[in-house]
Amino acid sequence: MSCEQNKPRDILKLRKDAGDIFNSGLLSADPAFAINSHLKIHENRLMVKDTTFDLAQFEEIIVIGAGKACAAMAKELENILGSSITRGSIIVKYDHTASLKTIELIEAGHPIPDENGRIGAEKLFEMAKNAHEKTLVFCLISGGGSALSPLPCDGISLAEKQETTKILLSCGARIHEINTIRKHLSLIKGGGLVRAAYPATIISLILSDVVGDDLDIIASGLTVPDTGTFEECRDIITSYDIASKLPKNVLDHIKKGCAGELPETPKPDEPCFNKVKNLIIGNNFNCLVKAKEKAQSLGYNTIILSSLIEGETKDIAKMHAAIAREIVKTGNPIPLPGCIISGGETIVTMDDHGLGGRNQEFVLASAIEIKGENNIVVLSAGTDGTDGPTDAAGAIADGNTFDKARDLGISAKNFLKAHDSYHFFDKLDDLIITGPTNTNVMDLRLFLIK
Repeated sequence: MSCEQNKPRDILKLRKDAGDIFNSGLLSADPAFAINSHLKIHENRLMVKDTTFDLAQFEEIIVIGAGKACAAMAKELENILGSSITRGSIIVKYDHTASLKTIELIEAGHPIPDENGRIGAEKLFEMAKNAHEKTLVFCLISGGGSALSPLPCDGISLAEKQETTKILLSCGARIHEINTIRKHLSLIKGGGLVRAAYPATIISLILSDVVGDDLDIIASGLTVPDTGTFEECRDIITSYDIASKLPKNVLDHIKKGCAGELPETPKPDEPCFNKVKNLIIGNNFNCLVKAKEKAQSLGYNTIILSSLIEGETKDIAKMHAAIAREIVKTGNPIPLPGCIISGGETIVTMDDHGLGGRNQEFVLASAIEIKGENNIVVLSAGTDGTDGPTDAAGAIADGNTFDKARDLGISAKNFLKAHDSYHFFDKLDDLIITGPTNTNVMDLRLFLIK
């Protein structure tokens, strides 16, 4: 008999409900739905939320962008604007594609930038520089846009930028900190794209994958003034004690910037930003709300903890599991049956060489905390369909997972210590594999308690 057939009926029901709730949240982040909710066209007038653009004023419309969800976003934009689009080019993660008519699609590496990304970023930069006062530029931005559009400053190679990204990802730096440094090593990020396109008009449509929806952090702020400084880059490097690991050219570049020998990234007072409209069309909180609505329709008393959760994954898992156990014991903060929902983006500080991602590690750490609780299920997955360098979006577990693994001769604690959550859940057939979802609004975590 399969592992699923051996599970108690209540656990199977909880597992199915968890999957349905996750899928409902995922649908809310659909790029086509998000674009349609914010863009309307009537005759020759384009309404972008609360702003109207007269398309007759423009001689050309171009589309550029980068991110995991950009293909689906571009496809819907083509459906709305049709032949009005003159040309375009977007960069997406490998296999995150769609069938496009006018807009060129370039596949590139994520989370580590590659040569395809550099070529794509150079195309975006050139298209922006060739724009003029009667050009309307649509910039499509979603999660992953930063890594997918590497255009290093003079004196820094792509290989050096790749190495810098790897070091920042592995040292436990937050996405805000990683992007602060990325922007200061790039010609295109931190508003560089806007500076290049001026005096064109830019409409930037953004799917947020950043905690707090900070515009200058999403995809490293391609169309947003940069509030960070070279001095902040230096402080981040110092705080994580990684100066000895970083390439010499990167360190020299930041030192020159701190000394005033290099120009800063574009700041808010530059006139080029007067012709930019940045609009968030989807985010993590909207995803959590849709998940909550589904959970309530299934009969669960539901609480959204927060869409702003950051921190070390194992610690966040312990906190969530403690709340789940409290619900079982006291019916607080919500009565049974209960559903805990949260979002945001945690980190895994690697000190070993296992395979996994923050969602799989969250579920593994939670499984250890809820062992023996027969009516609790935990699910965590990335809305982009990818968790770390794996083909899984996340994983699912229950209060029996710890003992089931022990019966198979594997130790949940040992796999957690090795940060090897992928192989742990692969052995239990509990990985969540969705394939590319063509969207990205961070993570969705669920605890169901019957």
